Amino acid sequence: MALVKRDKIIVEPFLAIGNSDVVFIKGRVIKAYREKRPSSRNSWLKNILSAIRRYSGSSVPMAKVEITFQEKNYVVATDEDGVFELHIGESKPKEEFNEIVTFQVLEPATKKSQIAHLEVVRYEGETGVISDIDDTIIISHSTDIGKKFWLSISKNAFTRRPLPGVSGFYNKITENGLKPIFYVSSSDWSLFDLIKDFLRFRHIPEGPILLKDKHINLKNIWKSGGGSHNHKFEKIELLFTLYPEMSFYLIGDSGQEDPEIYAEVIERYPNRVRGVFIRLVGEFDPDRREKLDPIISSGNFHFIESSEEAMQILEEKFSLK
Repeated sequence: MALVKRDKIIVEPFLAIGNSDVVFIKGRVIKAYREKRPSSRNSWLKNILSAIRRYSGSSVPMAKVEITFQEKNYVVATDEDGVFELHIGESKPKEEFNEIVTFQVLEPATKKSQIAHLEVVRYEGETGVISDIDDTIIISHSTDIGKKFWLSISKNAFTRRPLPGVSGFYNKITENGLKPIFYVSSSDWSLFDLIKDFLRFRHIPEGPILLKDKHINLKNIWKSGGGSHNHKFEKIELLFTLYPEMSFYLIGDSGQEDPEIYAEVIERYPNRVRGVFIRLVGEFDPDRREKLDPIISSGNFHFIESSEEAMQILEEKFSLK
């Protein structure tokens, strides 16, 4: 097999999470342009150039990746979008092993073999939080493709703006990070680092980020965050399966399909949802509300207009001070 250009193919590990027995791992392999860290001082032109570089990478389908964990090796292949994932069962924490996963691309072969590492984070407890991202924590204008596109290319992690009061609300609902929080979004994996930096910069509790697997590049950058949102339900099911003893708060917005997705979750898992918070984006269609009424009337659904309103509900209904 011919060797490819040095340092072009890289593995990006995204997730290594688990419970006391199972570990779930996810990442992708891409031909990537290495980008410098963003800055709050970057001009809109620099941000646009950075966005072009971010999306100039191309996925590497059918690449082979060797994953090493607890002195065992696993070889996985990427799908058509360069994404790979692996469930490892019977992998209880062992004192003699570090909880570190190592990744190495075996094929295509490169002159310089890149090795990546990611620490496994295991979660436990009775309650967790699952949240959307766009127009739930970060202003994205998802219902206006022109505004959304301009924001996505002209801003970076330090210049994008959060919804007012989000940091306080999320710290309250997670009890200042004591409860685990998971982010599920229709944004694509090219925004993974941006979202991580944004959460940290805005003092919003950090947690695993599960994004849409479909690869976005310069030709279809405008599709980022759009299309079908069925994958959200699948990723929520993954979390429900991985943490069967945990019940969840679900947080989203009315701009896309979060109310319908969360209603389906409640119907499928009626005893696993503690409460739903839906941030209203514009007027909520009466027809949508009527279809959701059987679920909304259960008292689990809370349509909110502000973080302050959500925090008041947490205090009055869920006794979270």
